[in-house]
Amino acid sequence: MKQTATDSDFAIKAATEKDVPLILEFIKELAFFERLSNEVVATREGLRDTLFGASPKAEVIIGYYREKPVGMALFFHNYSTFLGQSGIYLEDLVVTQEARGKGFGKKLLLHLAGLAKERGCGRLEWAVLNWNQPAIDFYKSFGAVSMNEWTTFRVTGEALDKLT
Repeated sequence: MKQTATDSDFAIKAATEKDVPLILEFIKELAFFERLSNEVVATREGLRDTLFGASPKAEVIIGYYREKPVGMALFFHNYSTFLGQSGIYLEDLVVTQEARGKGFGKKLLLHLAGLAKERGCGRLEWAVLNWNQPAIDFYKSFGAVSMNEWTTFRVTGEALDKLT
């Protein structure tokens, strides 16, 4: 993975274990924006283990403007049986409120697309809340297509416990 991609005052770097507190702050900022703050139960310890422990489950890139963190993307590999290739699933893309509208989200997304190509992935995909029209318009401007024929299902908590 490219460790750093620079464009004048903007740089993208792979997160390291020391970035865990920053990653958690980005997660909380995204949850606040999405009106889901009450659902954040992630901890520094949990993030440290799942992102930088013996078996990392995801990766994070952080965007810096003039050396100040302004955004992050958290992603992991998935697999398409139809393509017979892995893909990248973008779990979270967040830019701080004061840095929005300056092209930093676009730079993070383009960097991820480049990683997908470098890694031989067949696709880059993500989900967006139905009410978030600015994000939907942003993604469509890149040629992203809504997968309206698919419905996402999730099992957590008690429902997950019942399945085991």
